[in-house]
Amino acid sequence: MSQTNLHIGLALVMGWLSGNGWRRDDSQVEQLFNLQPYLDLARQAEHAKLDFVFRPDTLFLKTEPLNTEPGFSNLDPFILLSAIASQTQHIGLVATASTTFLPPYVVARQLQSLHWLSQGRAGWNLVTAIDGQQNFGENQLLPSKQRYQKAQEHLEVVQKLWQSYPNSSLKLDKETPQFADVEQIHPIQHTGEYFNITGPLSTPTTPFGDIPLFQAGASNEGRAFAASVANAVFAATPDLEAGIELRNDLIQRAAKQGRDPNALKVLPGLSLYLAETREAAAQVYQETHADSDLEKRYAYIEEAIGLDLRHYNNGDILTEADLTEFDRPVRSRTHSNLMRQYIIRERPSVYSFLQRPEVCGSSHWLVIGTAQDAVDSIIERVSAGAADGFIAIPGGHIQSAQLFFEKVIPALVEQGWFREEYQGNTLAEHLLG
Repeated sequence: MSQTNLHIGLALVMGWLSGNGWRRDDSQVEQLFNLQPYLDLARQAEHAKLDFVFRPDTLFLKTEPLNTEPGFSNLDPFILLSAIASQTQHIGLVATASTTFLPPYVVARQLQSLHWLSQGRAGWNLVTAIDGQQNFGENQLLPSKQRYQKAQEHLEVVQKLWQSYPNSSLKLDKETPQFADVEQIHPIQHTGEYFNITGPLSTPTTPFGDIPLFQAGASNEGRAFAASVANAVFAATPDLEAGIELRNDLIQRAAKQGRDPNALKVLPGLSLYLAETREAAAQVYQETHADSDLEKRYAYIEEAIGLDLRHYNNGDILTEADLTEFDRPVRSRTHSNLMRQYIIRERPSVYSFLQRPEVCGSSHWLVIGTAQDAVDSIIERVSAGAADGFIAIPGGHIQSAQLFFEKVIPALVEQGWFREEYQGNTLAEHLLG
């Protein structure tokens, strides 16, 4: 893999506030709902020539975690990124929008508007949903297969709406006078299983090219969807083997659909707990997760893979024989599959399994160490074909973000793994190569 092809994004979150991190004196938790900390991160990311900042989102709130940490408290991604668009010039702006709950017309207009305001830097992270149906008048969540069928149709409608008011129709001729050629503007008259939409969209297409599509699911349905439509995949790959398997699978699926496999970038989440020494980084990680509830881990494992570890000993070895097949819905098929694959492949002890990112974190690739440790891990993954880059999520304390920008990125640039300057002005251009 060429050393010039690394693609890097940054999760536009104050990731160091999770666990006990928000309690640190310099955490800036008081600014969680202000623009400034996110604008600072976006400007740092742009100065470092990153491809994009990525704003995750949830449409539900679990209140119990709020007793001890910020949990899923958040700002609307489109409003936040629109504010940042006016204060930046090159960095891509990737917003999350659910195809399960949000109307296609609204999503199409929000993304088209962000593309205009940012002059071609908008991106869409298509997600289905793992929760939140109660906030949208639904009693239960659709099964995974149907959620992805709906997502496919949702995307089709959005793309039709984007083209329903073409940029070429804008004449802006004051003398004639003709504002637009209405013969070019047309309703889409979409009738499908999930949506009946007339159109046209009220926001015209931009002259800045396509809006890149990101996809975050790694279940079988998610992979099939990503391979058919995505420009980039935000993947949960807690170890090298999981990354290689996922990337190879997506490349093969894309090729079978006639796509150029190089057009699909696999970008795992990279959770960074960085300090000047490994010992200090380990202490930061331990302090951040010191109050992690073991019972919550037990419950999560049982819900995800049907395995009750409460009566196991820490030294017991887990094997495929401990796993049972079950058809009931799970909260995240991606995380469930990752847990099962790890047990089958590694045969871990119960204690080791309970410490895994899939169990106690978010299944992201995890580095606890120095900036050089992070650089070494990144090069190892990319060289092995486990990733085309990554989305950085600095955690533990704000110094993780500082070290990422001050040491990790410069080292990757110096060693030829990352760009020194932007080669284009749009997100689509950043993702080329």
